[in-house]
Amino acid sequence: MSIESPTALAAERVDHRFKGLPPDAEGLTVGELAAQRRNLFTGGFTTPVLALSAERLEHNLRLMETYAERHGLAFAPHGKTTMAPQLFQRQIEHGAWGITLAVPHQVRVARAFGFGRVFLANELVDPAALGWIAAELAADPDFRLVCYVDSVRGVQLMDAALRGTPRPVDVVVELAAGEGARTGVRTEAECAAVAEAVAATGTLRLVGVAGYEGEVPQATPERVHAWLRRLVALAVDLDKAGRFDRTEEIVVSAGGSAWFDAVAEVFAEIPALSRPVLKLLRSGAYVSHDDGHYRRLTPFNRVPEEGALEPAFRLWTQVVSRPAPDQAFVNAGKRDAAYDLDLPFAQVVRRDGIERPATGVSVTALSDQHAWLRTTEEADLEVGDWVGLGLSHPCTSFDKWQLIPVAEADGTVVDYIRTFF
Repeated sequence: MSIESPTALAAERVDHRFKGLPPDAEGLTVGELAAQRRNLFTGGFTTPVLALSAERLEHNLRLMETYAERHGLAFAPHGKTTMAPQLFQRQIEHGAWGITLAVPHQVRVARAFGFGRVFLANELVDPAALGWIAAELAADPDFRLVCYVDSVRGVQLMDAALRGTPRPVDVVVELAAGEGARTGVRTEAECAAVAEAVAATGTLRLVGVAGYEGEVPQATPERVHAWLRRLVALAVDLDKAGRFDRTEEIVVSAGGSAWFDAVAEVFAEIPALSRPVLKLLRSGAYVSHDDGHYRRLTPFNRVPEEGALEPAFRLWTQVVSRPAPDQAFVNAGKRDAAYDLDLPFAQVVRRDGIERPATGVSVTALSDQHAWLRTTEEADLEVGDWVGLGLSHPCTSFDKWQLIPVAEADGTVVDYIRTFF
């Protein structure tokens, strides 16, 4: 397959596919538009328009790089949050081991842009996808992919699809986060059976164990720590049983964006095993962070001496109706803003180039293309005002925008992030 550099995205033409961009930029390349350094507020952008803060994005990238280094962790951030090769590249430049993805399409995007290490946090049993993975492994000796296995049946399906391929696919046994959690093997005995099934194939190679502590039912620090210690103990037991004899290093992996402090603490306790251990953290939402879900749950709230992530997204909308003293509507809705966990948060109002807090303004509901605002007597809001909204849950923010301006604090747009959902 042909491989592009993330920088090649600058050659893409700006057109009707990309929401919020200046109409008079039609036909320019993304690189040409970025070079103009237009202002988000005066440069012809139309509302709604989603923007990433250049300064906060860089801050978050640096913070997690130093965090992983400080705690002796390798880092494979979950790229399904952004599906943006430019951000994958920046994460690699900030020390990431590779990129975590969830489905074959996402791996194809990563490979199209030349990324050589992928952790697939899912069991892969589709024969067509496995055939493509096998071809990628055969064509590129430097390409490494690790994926989950969580059942003997899954191992059998993978083995059947991969027979005759020259390189085995590296797999890790996924330990479920508990009864009622999402995917994964429920008991250690079943994990041993899955490992035995892998050992009986020539198409798969067991390289470690993994899971996702964010699915621990009724999660508390005690419950999350207990599950992580089960994961470490599973690695120890499988190592004693000789299940990692075919690998050069043992992968132990976990880490969403809510409990990575617990992962760092427990992974520091991993004892010496028969092979070097790759302690692989996978937190991904940190790139943009948010103003709701992860802002409440970030581990940095529990350990503030480690630093603080900063919300980097703002959705700029415009007041298009003010039908009553206690009501207003802006022109962004479910097609533009994440809403699966929290509604957006009204943060600032801009009028005549002056920005002020959105005092007395709150979002109460979303329609397809409108946000419903409740306004109190304190609110100073008129038709035509721009309203900046903070968003909750970056995983459902990036997927609504194919080309996202990256703006400096004064509104100067310095780059555009292309997404592939």
